[in-house]
Amino acid sequence: MNKKWFQLWNIGRLRGRVLDVLSLGKTMLLLAAGSLVFFMLLGAGGLAGQKLGSSPIPSMKGLAASLSSGFFMDILGMEVPHLPQGKEPSALSGKKISSFALQLLTSVNPNDPKSLLAPEVPGLAADDPFLLRSGSGGTGGAPADYHPGTDELAHDETDPGHVPEATDAVDQPDQPAEPTPEPLPTDPPLPDKPESGPGASPGSGEAAADTSIKRILIYHSHPREAYNPLLGATSDNPSSAVPSKNVMLVGTYLSQRLEQRGIGAIHAQDDYATEVPDYSWNFSYKYSRLTVKAAMAENQELSQMIDIHRDSQRHGKTTAVIGGENYAQVYFILGHANKNWKKNEAFANQIHQLLEKNYPGVSRGIWGKSAGGGNNGEYNQTLSDKSVLIEVGGIDNSADELKRTADILADAIADVYWSSQDAEKVDAPDQTAAKTKEKTGGNQ
Repeated sequence: MNKKWFQLWNIGRLRGRVLDVLSLGKTMLLLAAGSLVFFMLLGAGGLAGQKLGSSPIPSMKGLAASLSSGFFMDILGMEVPHLPQGKEPSALSGKKISSFALQLLTSVNPNDPKSLLAPEVPGLAADDPFLLRSGSGGTGGAPADYHPGTDELAHDETDPGHVPEATDAVDQPDQPAEPTPEPLPTDPPLPDKPESGPGASPGSGEAAADTSIKRILIYHSHPREAYNPLLGATSDNPSSAVPSKNVMLVGTYLSQRLEQRGIGAIHAQDDYATEVPDYSWNFSYKYSRLTVKAAMAENQELSQMIDIHRDSQRHGKTTAVIGGENYAQVYFILGHANKNWKKNEAFANQIHQLLEKNYPGVSRGIWGKSAGGGNNGEYNQTLSDKSVLIEVGGIDNSADELKRTADILADAIADVYWSSQDAEKVDAPDQTAAKTKEKTGGNQ
């Protein structure tokens, strides 16, 4: 009798152990299945993100790209004594590190409070620009879009040769005293020939002297973006149809400087508001797209397309002081509706890095933008992988500040062009040898 109960007790305990093992196995199986589904969804999300050409900022590669070169110099300087030689504040400061860590962990930019609400409010951040590469000119503020207003300053259209004197009423608390600008002619004078130094010499060979072949197009999708000091205005949204008072002035400086550097340049000065029947500002990039296509059809050697705009922020946020002189700062803008935007970003980054090296503080970085708010999200950049939109200065920058920046910006663009030509010349002998070998069947 006791033996029977002993056997029953053992069988019950064994049965309990089996049930425990089965329960544990079921749990492990569920965990394994859940993990498999999670990683499959994660991989699918990554592939979808790459296909959509979304911003690289969420990735570690994108975060590294957004860091300034000074950050890595400071890292190396911790091991190599006396390596950091710049006068810029350390990239390893507590403020910058904490800001970087917070944005990495939460996607909240402490410099932009709206980023805290954007994920929760549909459409709040749909059209916001996002930083791709930071500039030493500061990244506290994104570029501010221009929108046409009712103050079109119609008197300018009937008096293109006169520029009113700048008034002192403009609210510019951060702006050092500037001399009153001289009246500007409709066609600005040719900029002074650059002295020796970074980006001052033209290219070599016959191409350097042949500017009849046009290789770079300067144009304006928003040609009436103007500057208060040139208008003698106090507007928050200055606008003018006169080329010497709006962004066409910067385009003229750029194209003339490029010609001095031995590069043929076209400066398109179409004023779509007067030239296009039933003009609508929302179709600005469709109008300028026709300008770009027409220029490309007439000039087969065109390879670079630069769309010049003006930022809508005040003087204190659009000006850098270098060597005791004021320079208008620049933004580089890339359209993410262009699936090949990374090629355009590589081109913009070459110009950006030259400015960072030679004139730190001028560039406020490379920014990406999507469709919305009067733009189509690609800014005609699908027409060439060497196309970029550049905002030069803001509403309060003076003619002198704009000219200084236009000169150094043109030098950077010219250096990028001539370096690409030098690279092609280096590759040419190898290509010739390969073609010769192909013709001879490899026999010498």
